[in-house]
Amino acid sequence: MIAMLELTTLALITIFAVAAAAGLHWLLLKVAFFLMRPATAQRIPARTELARGTAQLARAYSAQR
Repeated sequence: MIAMLELTTLALITIFAVAAAAGLHWLLLKVAFFLMRPATAQRIPARTELARGTAQLARAYSAQR
């Protein structure tokens, strides 16, 4: 009888530990995503003046040939 009580206690403690670990893991994952969000939320658009200027120079030099 005592062995069944100990086995039941061990099973319940294990289930509680698994639930607590899953909850803590979920919470830390949410915190990690929240901390990473500002790094990607405000993206600065790439400046394309150089590309446009290069294309204009290529057109200008190709017209002279």
